[in-house]
Amino acid sequence: MDGSFFQVKVLNTEFRRRGKEMVDYVADYLENIEKRLVYPDVEPGYLRSLIPTEAPLEPESYEDVIKDVERVIMPGITHWHSPYFFAYFSAASSYPAMLADMLCGALGCIGFSWAASPACTELETVMLDWLGKMLQLPECFIAGTHGSGGGVIQGTASEATLMSLLAARCKAIRRVQATNSNYSESDVLGKLVAYTSEQAHSSVERAALIGGVMMKQVPADNSYAVRVDMLKKMMEEDKAAGLIPFYFCATLGTTPSCAFDRIVELGPLCNEENIWMHIDAAYAGSAFICPEFRPLLNGVEFADSFNFNPHKWLLVNFDCSAMWVKKRTDIIGAFKMEPLYLKHENQESGRSITFTHTHWQIPLGRRFRSLKLWFVFRLYGLQGLQAHIRKQVALAKVFESLVRADKRFEICAEVIMGLVCFRLKGSNELNQNLLKRITDSREIHLVPCQLSGRFVLRFAICARTTESSHIQQAWRHITQLTFELLQEPSH
Repeated sequence: MDGSFFQVKVLNTEFRRRGKEMVDYVADYLENIEKRLVYPDVEPGYLRSLIPTEAPLEPESYEDVIKDVERVIMPGITHWHSPYFFAYFSAASSYPAMLADMLCGALGCIGFSWAASPACTELETVMLDWLGKMLQLPECFIAGTHGSGGGVIQGTASEATLMSLLAARCKAIRRVQATNSNYSESDVLGKLVAYTSEQAHSSVERAALIGGVMMKQVPADNSYAVRVDMLKKMMEEDKAAGLIPFYFCATLGTTPSCAFDRIVELGPLCNEENIWMHIDAAYAGSAFICPEFRPLLNGVEFADSFNFNPHKWLLVNFDCSAMWVKKRTDIIGAFKMEPLYLKHENQESGRSITFTHTHWQIPLGRRFRSLKLWFVFRLYGLQGLQAHIRKQVALAKVFESLVRADKRFEICAEVIMGLVCFRLKGSNELNQNLLKRITDSREIHLVPCQLSGRFVLRFAICARTTESSHIQQAWRHITQLTFELLQEPSH
């Protein structure tokens, strides 16, 4: 028997054994995760002293590697899927998505073109259509219709925002140069101005920095949403100053407070002014699959692009950020490059424009991320996903009711989805001290935000396994720490 064949058989046998052990390890970890402190008790640089300074020359045993996962890695893990993790926003996770990720890694295709792996490209197109229909997006965003748009999976909402801004920039430059042939590209770039809410995620401002364009922040109203009158006023002032408004990023579900910009008002203005409107619904977008939340997406018909993260709230493990464009030629026209080694005999077919996602993103290579959507959609069904969203919104309402019942605290923003913004009545310093005690306890994990100049605590329902009992326990912990804090002489 061929020696290499024997070696492959041995490796396959070993893989089957270790693979089953890893599934057991992962299942045990998740089953017992709430027994671990949610926030790690380590100092920066803790890891370097625990491992050698150079990679080993000879192979080590699998058993030694696994032992070091607990010795080296787990002490420094913030347990995002603990039911006591209430920080940032949720990071979705489910067994179907994990299994799909295993298959993705095993197939190992790099789907930069249809020819590189037809199933990888085509399933992504169909899954974005499935998801778009779950959201009741207008047909112009669905690739499998007569519309001119379509969907693509980006790595993050940050990438989607950047892609939309760069496509809008390219479109604006071409439009201005078409009527002002004496303008160079740099002449136009110096006049372009983009807009977003003062409540928008920092990645929007970063997109403008990378894109080399000016971006202005639009003041929000008392509910932390952008209204049309303020945007219109800023645009008119900028046009009078010789600038060229070209892009507006609206947010549905802001990071600080889950506020919703008024896109029903803002969209028509952007269309009238020939301004690209991108909608960033990174967290809240998942909830639009529920009929009761879908009205918050009304106005999407005015958008040029729309994005949200299934990897936040739709039980699809990171990374999977869904983006749709109304006119795919706008985004393809800005980024299309086709060296000979990427060309193939089917690229001129009637459907090939939808199947060339390389032109829709920054990287060339693409993982088979649509497998995660396919597994999750089929094994949960729309009703199962809706039930997950509704359960977590209900848990946020439970926490809100606990806060409102305690006169020492106040709610700082309307609770619409799975986020509660609250604080102790009193100074910012008092709330900073409370958060420090919460963080140092490592029993629950929260992060702050600033609303109207006030230091505010954010309580986000994150883990798939969070139940009402975890909410009750978290509140008891917060109130106990509050009691201890208020007993100090300085308070």
